[in-house]
Amino acid sequence: MSRNTQNEGRQSPGDKAQLRLLAVQNIRLARRSWEISAEQVAVLRVLTEELQLSVAVGDLRLLDGKWYVTHAGLLRVARRNHCSGIRVQPLREFCDPAAGRWVFRATVYKSPGSKGFVGYGDADPSNVSSLVHGAEMRVAETRAVNRALRKAYGIGLCSVEELGPFSPSTERAQVANRAAEPHAGNGQPRLRDRLCQLIRQHQLDPTLVKRYTADFCGTESLRDASRDLVESFIDRLAAWAAKDREGLLCKLHSYAQPQEVKP
Repeated sequence: MSRNTQNEGRQSPGDKAQLRLLAVQNIRLARRSWEISAEQVAVLRVLTEELQLSVAVGDLRLLDGKWYVTHAGLLRVARRNHCSGIRVQPLREFCDPAAGRWVFRATVYKSPGSKGFVGYGDADPSNVSSLVHGAEMRVAETRAVNRALRKAYGIGLCSVEELGPFSPSTERAQVANRAAEPHAGNGQPRLRDRLCQLIRQHQLDPTLVKRYTADFCGTESLRDASRDLVESFIDRLAAWAAKDREGLLCKLHSYAQPQEVKP
């Protein structure tokens, strides 16, 4: 038995105390972010203790009452367990670049001598959010890696990136829950706080995010946009940043130098 395997089930009192603290932090933040039941709290506690995932850094998401792990969370699990490597390759016979259809195979090697755990991921315009149309290749690659990582580390929790487009019912429910939160006022201070938190968390350019927000809402300035539009944009920005930060950065860079009309 390898040293890593021997240590997997062994935790020091200090480690257990840190996990208890992380569980408390996760539950507190989850209650502020979503309307969660006692059963969902219990599941979150187990996920925290078993996988050491953090709500604060975006490892977990609650959608339609179910917990989902994110790509970032899976990578942190792999890093903590000293993953040896990940190999990803497209299955060209199933790919159609012109149609935006991509299929990838990913193999996760837990140790140098591992035979590998295989996962497949596919993406095309019909099974990804309209927010990431044009980035189907990256979505397919991420899905393949996520499935391979979940197999390698025995994670039965589905990942956010493996889902298709977010359902309108999910987005409406999240909007309704946040609107019912106390001390929301007219909503704008809370929305600004959420947007600023996203910018800091994912190290985004505030100016470019502001331009993108105005463009998304179809207004000259954010003050002219409706609360629902701004809130919808923030939800989408959070999902994109967690799913494909590089793709989001490319989108933001398109707002870096607005074209000037020359006489």
